[in-house]
Amino acid sequence: RTTMKSLRFISAEAFVSNAEFARRSLAAVAHDLFPLLFKASYLLEQGEVIHDLVENWPLFDFNMGKLLGATVDYQEDLSHRTCSVCLESCLTGLRDYVLNQSSPYMKKLKVVDLTGIKDVEVQFCKCKKTMGRWARTQLLSKLCSELLVYLQQAQCNPGTFEISINVLIDLFVTERNYELVVQALLKKCSCPLKICCVAFRSDNLTLQKFFYIIKLTDPSLLRKLEIVHNVHLEMEHLEVLFNSIHFPLLMSLTLPARTFNVQRFTATDEQMLSNIGEKMGEMSQLTELSMSFSILTGRIQKLLSPLKTPLKMLDVSNCSLNHADMAYLANSFHANHLEALDLSGHDIPELYPSTFFKLLSHCSSVLRSLTLEDCNIQDTHVNMLILGLSPCQKLQEFKFIGNPLSSQALKLLFTFLCELPMLKNVEFPVPRDCYPIGITYPIDDASLCRFDHQKYERVAQELNLILLQANREDVKASTPLFGSYDAAVQETNNELGAYLIKSFKETLEKFTTSFNKMS
Repeated sequence: RTTMKSLRFISAEAFVSNAEFARRSLAAVAHDLFPLLFKASYLLEQGEVIHDLVENWPLFDFNMGKLLGATVDYQEDLSHRTCSVCLESCLTGLRDYVLNQSSPYMKKLKVVDLTGIKDVEVQFCKCKKTMGRWARTQLLSKLCSELLVYLQQAQCNPGTFEISINVLIDLFVTERNYELVVQALLKKCSCPLKICCVAFRSDNLTLQKFFYIIKLTDPSLLRKLEIVHNVHLEMEHLEVLFNSIHFPLLMSLTLPARTFNVQRFTATDEQMLSNIGEKMGEMSQLTELSMSFSILTGRIQKLLSPLKTPLKMLDVSNCSLNHADMAYLANSFHANHLEALDLSGHDIPELYPSTFFKLLSHCSSVLRSLTLEDCNIQDTHVNMLILGLSPCQKLQEFKFIGNPLSSQALKLLFTFLCELPMLKNVEFPVPRDCYPIGITYPIDDASLCRFDHQKYERVAQELNLILLQANREDVKASTPLFGSYDAAVQETNNELGAYLIKSFKETLEKFTTSFNKMS
């Protein structure tokens, strides 16, 4: 698909395509042409030109999302291109903006916003080398520290120390880049480039380090907080976090697996859960909540009823919800506002079919994303599911892998899905008839790939043909056996893998020691 370019944009491309000429001529370029030249340079991956444009940026703000998004001159949105060449050139250009004392432009820049960059699975840049959120966090922190060292050692223009630029960024911190980020945040007051953390994701960190760094980020500015995987945060730690730190602007909260476990609750724990609910109720902006793989049986109301703002996104996958939880969700004021809902890992047809469909009908006018993975949806439930999904005319994404559905049932479902006008992404299961007879659900990891691959390919082609015949080439249908793509996990999987091996080794050593003592 080709996107129309204006004559201005074509001229800009011609200008930046000769990097040496463009860099020499920048001093003669009108201020209002810089955004146009930036987008053209980004499209053509002209790193040196990008660097010089940023180094000499003549405007008050530099907003990556707006600069790379759809513009009058070129409609294509380039904000999902996390091209390493382009992004590194941007950030080094920003450092040199501070250091460059001979720039012909007066230094007006006050705000740099890097939060509009989107990390996606398929990259279209020529270099095919991406710079994800973790690497952007690493590079910006490194540049800030280097900048301070240079300013302290070199004879700089006194005006350099008066430069103050707020750099808005989504930070991603793990054990490997922790020290570097801490140093950059500690010296924020002295550095001309001031890291302003809008969203914070932590993984593979000890609780002590997490609590230390979260205070350094200035939590009063934080809009999104993701504490995931290898941060062993439990309910008592969450209560301490909420009691000691205020998050007035927080809109989105993701908690790690096993934060809550009501199976071992005491009276004190019940009070703690109530306190956490009340603290979340004080977060007037909170509209997105993810707490998958916790055991929350019968406690959803206690946790969510204090919220004063309706939730738009709720992920309670694998949380062992019971009928009372589902009844609360279906009848709560959140139901009419839910745009994204994940109920994976619950036996919906067996436990609460009517309550689930009530919830679905309440959120149908706004629902954009629905995930029902490993929910024991079988062929006999498909007609009911179609009935429940019919009013969901704004649905863009439907994920239902891990359900025991036959290829025949999938064809029936796909024929219906073609009628949902906004649908863009479908994740469907390997048909049950592709697995050996007698396979039990949920399928364990060892058996997940033991299916008839040729038969699966035939069925997948037939399903895509249904989409094609209904003129729905815009719908992407896939079967990600081991879960959807996660840019953050993908970027740090080596570190996380090493951590898991280390944890396994330590557990094995403890077991061996205990066993030897017993012997």
